[in-house]
Amino acid sequence: MKPTCEIPCAICGKPSEYFAEPTGPFCSNRCKLIDLGKWLGEEYRVSEPLRPDHFAEFEELGGELDRPE
Repeated sequence: MKPTCEIPCAICGKPSEYFAEPTGPFCSNRCKLIDLGKWLGEEYRVSEPLRPDHFAEFEELGGELDRPE
């Protein structure tokens, strides 16, 4: 049984299934390609390298992450 998790599409905001094949987490192939184009066009970028102090606030969480089965 596949897990279900409905979220808004990152591009258009329509409800979409995060784990849907083959487009999840986007609502359609079109939105998936728009997102890819933004990465390739450098609209999205990592602003700076991560440093150990970026993780300091998460050290106290401990335990395992919740992951779908």
